Amino acid sequence: MNIILYAVPIFFLLIVIELLLEKAKGTDYYRVNDSISSLTAGVLSRMTGIIKLLLPLTIYVVAYEQFALFQIPSSWWMWLAAFVLYDFCYYWNHRLGHEMNILWAAHVVHHSSEEYNLTTALRQSGSSFFSWIFYLPMAILGFEPIVLITVGSLNLIYQFWVHTRHIPKLGWYEWAFVTPSNHRVHHAQNQVYIDRNYGGVFILWDRLFGSFQEELDEDKPIYGIRKALKSWNPLWANIHVYAQLGKDCWHAKRWQDKLLIWFKRTGWRPADVEQNYPLTKVDLTQFKKFDIQLTLCNKLYSLLQYSLVVFVGLLLMMNVANFTLIQQVLIVLFVLYGSVSAGLVLENRPLAIYLEWIKYSLILSTLIIYSLPAWVEWTLGGSILISALFLLFKTKDIINTLEPVMKANN
Repeated sequence: MNIILYAVPIFFLLIVIELLLEKAKGTDYYRVNDSISSLTAGVLSRMTGIIKLLLPLTIYVVAYEQFALFQIPSSWWMWLAAFVLYDFCYYWNHRLGHEMNILWAAHVVHHSSEEYNLTTALRQSGSSFFSWIFYLPMAILGFEPIVLITVGSLNLIYQFWVHTRHIPKLGWYEWAFVTPSNHRVHHAQNQVYIDRNYGGVFILWDRLFGSFQEELDEDKPIYGIRKALKSWNPLWANIHVYAQLGKDCWHAKRWQDKLLIWFKRTGWRPADVEQNYPLTKVDLTQFKKFDIQLTLCNKLYSLLQYSLVVFVGLLLMMNVANFTLIQQVLIVLFVLYGSVSAGLVLENRPLAIYLEWIKYSLILSTLIIYSLPAWVEWTLGGSILISALFLLFKTKDIINTLEPVMKANN
């Protein structure tokens, strides 16, 4: 049973509640472009996770069947021990994800938002290829694969609610468990907060291993990453650090540096690369959030396209056993395409309009070639119709937002 899939409606309900609090309190913790960017990254993460999970889970199963030291009977204490042990493994997975270049390249997606709200919790990596290694000790100890999946899902679900600015410090609870306050610290790029508070459920690991930092009233968190993403493209969010590491690897003169750069501490660059290709230093006193102004039409259209991407993604996740591997890959590629196209719409890129029409052509071709359930055909067909009406009857608004970019490109 996919516990996370069943938790999705609760996630969105809590987002709606937080939006109502936003309205009631007059806060500005949400922006349409940033939130859609976070949500599309989350959809991509779940899509690629379907395919990525096959190899790591197979390795875990083999390790469990061949090397398990104990046969642990099912009981309440087994589940409790598994839950605690998983969080311990998660702590080190998470910590190394901040302290090693190649692992940070995957994890950075989650930190790339310059806002902090419940949609940020869903901004997950679609390129985390090595995290499974940290959980192999559970297989060696004898925890069944289903136990790993279950406690891992519960751990991830717990982490959702801590991504909010509306909940203050929680007294004694702060000492043992991860809370919104100490997780706000984790997402901040202030110097005092960098590389702190890695726990998923228990903050005790951070207190034990010296990585804890309390949220300070006099030092308000500035969210985001030092090398700002400056894009709403979820694909770029997943690959931009890999791209930088690849460039540095290419430019490095020593072959040792070409290898070491991937495994050195985050931010490390070979001396010759640092000298010949310096990166701009961040001045947080001059920090300004990345933003692109959108018309109401553009916002509504972007929300509609995100809904379409989610719908197709949920179709796959709810019926994954009914699709062949090739079909799964094709659907994942379509979701990737739709997510990138939606990101370009949010950035007012001229290319976005052409990509959107191609997307509608792909959906129409699918409806013509394949016999799908009537409710699916009606949903996809209705989405195309509404989207086309947006493009046809709101062309003036869209062109107005694109004209400055078109002039700049010329």
